[in-house]
Amino acid sequence: MGSAARVTSAAEGLPRRRFTVAEVEAMVAAGVMEEDERVELIGGELVPMSPKGRRHETVKIALVDRWIRARPENCTVAQETTFGLSEDTYLEPDVVIYPRATGLAGLAGATVLLVVEIADSSLRYDVGRKAALYASFGIRELWVIDAVRLTTRIFREPGSDGYRDMRDLAASDPLVPLLAPEAFGLRLDELELS
Repeated sequence: MGSAARVTSAAEGLPRRRFTVAEVEAMVAAGVMEEDERVELIGGELVPMSPKGRRHETVKIALVDRWIRARPENCTVAQETTFGLSEDTYLEPDVVIYPRATGLAGLAGATVLLVVEIADSSLRYDVGRKAALYASFGIRELWVIDAVRLTTRIFREPGSDGYRDMRDLAASDPLVPLLAPEAFGLRLDELELS
């Protein structure tokens, strides 16, 4: 059964059952959901993720390859990890950089150094609703990379109503994280995209 058959809008405007992260994990363990099913849990609702295009994957592979080679020993570069933000919300960012000492169990808004979302078909969602979610959970720095245009929107200074500092950068502009080590700085036009 294709993923389109698992998506419905029949209950639009009606109350829905709210799920917790623990319940979703139990559904995966029981085989009700596939372990690799591309969904995020947002405020208790399961939300299908957009399919990843070739350009998305090309940019992600080049970025991760560069960062894995450049990363200092005290940092972890995790890709597509389930990032539990609360009891009823988890997201799966393309890349998360965090201190190795924190470990995956200690991953939280206050401990993560950088979150990166790579967008081809999901750009509007990633710079809108998803960025607002990250801000509400205190993610201090978010990069949303437009895989098609190779531009980046950097979000910093999270608040309850979103990010207070947002800027757009071209492929030739240096991207330098504020919290992650300088080794993670780069220019998108220097990535080997093949």
